[in-house]
Amino acid sequence: MGILANGGLLIENLVPQNLATIATKFIEAIAINSISEKAMRHDTVVVKHRNFHSGQLTDLTNLYFRVAGIPIRFWSKVEDWQRWEVDCFEMLNGDSFRACASGPRTVIVDKLPGESLWQHVKCGTLTLQMLRAAAIELRRAHQFWSKEFCGGWSHGDASVTNVIYDRKTDRARMIDFEIYHGKSLSAATRQADDLLVFLLDLVGTVPDRQWLPFSTTFLEAYGDREVITKLQQQLDLSGCLAWIWWRVRTNFTNPSNVKLRLAALSRAVANLRLYDNAVSAFGRNKRRASINCQAITPGIPKPSSRTRAIIDKAKPSSPHLDESFAMPSRQATIT
Repeated sequence: MGILANGGLLIENLVPQNLATIATKFIEAIAINSISEKAMRHDTVVVKHRNFHSGQLTDLTNLYFRVAGIPIRFWSKVEDWQRWEVDCFEMLNGDSFRACASGPRTVIVDKLPGESLWQHVKCGTLTLQMLRAAAIELRRAHQFWSKEFCGGWSHGDASVTNVIYDRKTDRARMIDFEIYHGKSLSAATRQADDLLVFLLDLVGTVPDRQWLPFSTTFLEAYGDREVITKLQQQLDLSGCLAWIWWRVRTNFTNPSNVKLRLAALSRAVANLRLYDNAVSAFGRNKRRASINCQAITPGIPKPSSRTRAIIDKAKPSSPHLDESFAMPSRQATIT
């Protein structure tokens, strides 16, 4: 754990509990976005407004992230944030809910049913069933192809506060897309960081007896061996400057306790029931390539040649057959 392992006592002296409380309130006070709810057409929507001082805050925070080696960034330009927020929300929740940009600094999204997992953590009502639902949703989200990354999508801030659980449907959904991962990272590394952020929210908030069962249940439900192998490499938190961020992520939990819990989880990973991508129904080989990331070469048929092939296939194979019997199936047409 680097500085947390060797300098845990020093850090505890530098950041006592009262100072941790002040730091938490300071972080809340300089929030980049302001969030409110309002009724609209018989529904409740969430209104996210980018504050006017956000530009300087995002630039300063991103500078810290770069110097500390932390692999995330805030969207500095408001229009980039709006586009990313709307696109991600629609991608993950567009089956039943909507999002849109409104004006130069605002995004409006439908309020999702249920409560954030953070509420359940605070009330002591978090269950294994909720963790499985969160893992399944995160795994589903990670299967989407992202043009932004030219690879698998990742959240960047997959904390328990950004996971909404609906008891009625036993369904978890993700919200709040203000942060993104560095684009130079591999998909598995970015997605492992999503898992790490989620687990760090639990490491300082659930009782000792629940920590390992909760964490292993979450990881087994997620199940991707490649990503969890990357996660195991990230469980050793390090960095002289990064410890400040890890302290925030773990709700200023005693660093020695964090180290012990993450070490126990690292040992337990070897015994998890995981799947390999090659045989998984959710495997990365199932993703469709993006035309924005793969140029057409002489070895790849052009759209026009594919169209001609389908037209030729659609022609009647015999003059005695009615044309309707020779038409290609719905799956064979190009839309």
